[in-house]
Formats: sequence, C-alpha cells, structure tokens
Amino acid sequence: MSLADLTLDLWRTFDKVTARRIAQKAADHVGGRVSLVEATQHCGARLHRVRIERDGQEFALIPGGQVSLGFDLNTWKPTAQQVADYAESLEQGYGYGPDLQAHLERILSARRSIHLDTVLMAVEDENLTAPPADMPAALSDRGLRMPSSDEWEHACGAGSNTLFRWGDDCPLDRIPYGDDTGPHNELNAFGLHITYDTYRTELTSDVTAVHGGDGGESVCGGYGHLLAWLPLATANRNPGMAEFVYGPDGEDMYEDFSTRPVLTLSHGRAVSARR
Repeated sequence: MSLADLTLDLWRTFDKVTARRIAQKAADHVGGRVSLVEATQHCGARLHRVRIERDGQEFALIPGGQVSLGFDLNTWKPTAQQVADYAESLEQGYGYGPDLQAHLERILSARRSIHLDTVLMAVEDENLTAPPADMPAALSDRGLRMPSSDEWEHACGAGSNTLFRWGDDCPLDRIPYGDDTGPHNELNAFGLHITYDTYRTELTSDVTAVHGGDGGESVCGGYGHLLAWLPLATANRNPGMAEFVYGPDGEDMYEDFSTRPVLTLSHGRAVSARR
C-alpha cells in the first residue's frame, strides 16, 4: 500500500510494530525523523500517535480515508445544564437563536462524509508571518501548505462525533481561558495541541471559516460559560470571526492569527502494512 491509501479505519487495526514501520516510511519520505510512537485510547479503541520531527518542527500523522465530519444536531441532546446556561446568555442578549440547537446550527458545520488524504500536520499552530493571502506562498517556501477546513476538523476530532474533541460536555462553572485543569489542555487523540485557547484563531485555506478559537471575543464579551467554550467545538467554523478576519477590520491584524501547517504525503512511496 502507499501512504495515500492509509485510512483511519486501517490505522486503528495496526499494532505498534506496524505503526512504527509506517511512521518511519513517512519520516523518510519528508526527510524527517520519528520522535514518538505511542498508543492511546480513543472512541473506545486503541489508537497510535505518531510524531515526526522535520527542520525543528514536530508533525503528527493524520490518517485519512473516508471520514465523517460535522456535527449531527438531529441525534444530539443537550444537558439540562447546557440549556439553562444558554438561556442565561440569551437573556443577556447573546446567542444566534431562540434556543441552543438554533445557535449551534448557525455556527457548526453539518454532518457529512468526505475523503481526505493522509497528511502530517503541525503539532502546534504558528502565528502568521504575512497576510492570509500571502501565507500559501510563504509556507510553500518551507515545503508546507495551509490545511483545508475539512482537514483541520478531521485532525481535531480524530473520528469522534462529539461536540468537543474530548466529548459532549464542558465545565460550566468556569470559562476555558485561564483554566489549567480543563480538558482543552490535553493533547488530542492524534497528539495535536489544538483547541486549547479561545484567544487563538487558526486559519485554513477556506476563507469562510476559522477554527480553534474566536480571538477571545466570547470571553471578553462576557457571553456566558457555554458560549465561552463553544469556540473550541470541533465543528465550529466561527463564521462571525471569519468575516472579521478576512474583512477590512482584520487586514492589519494578521499577526494575531495562526495556521497549522501541513506536509503532504499523497505521493508517498509504497509502505508495507504486514502485521
């Protein structure tokens, strides 16, 4: 098989020896070195995390294939505490609809199935060094590119169908900013440091969406606890923040935004998947 044929479903079946072998092939392909192969638990099953270091930057292996993205509001039921917290925010004039479901329908991407290539994605996001329109060229000089919104969402959720990468709940007795004990501080299933700070705003190749945070808007505005956590939701594309980032008011603020570079593996050499 080639690296392009590596899917998340297949990746879940590999033992550590096979995972390390494929990690080494991926590292060889990009001129890097394997810095980590470890097993973790995700969605009730074992999942291997792989990190590859290249030019002083660490990347995580993100297996692709046919994956499900977005959030299914038809099968999700909010907790009573979430409903009550949103109602309090609504009383203060915040929120996009008369109830939590209407609000989420506005900000989250819909459930869908899509095919994605396996890639290496930076463990840490990095601040933009040029306006968004110039970043593809700047990254290309380093052999990198911006992720697509779909790639970002898949890398964040790692195949889960929950509201947040860690589950459907979030602490409602505090906001995420300044909280050192919340679930957002943990690495995600693929080993990415992602959706960890609502003040971060990660850009992709899609100008209609931003990810991982809202630049601190919800926290500064005092929107309420749940609304302060929702910018970290996996499928949240923060449409209002995207309009700001790519509009005239955001033109001179690009250094406050970030992106998560990708190393493409779609033309990788053949690798052995023997068990």
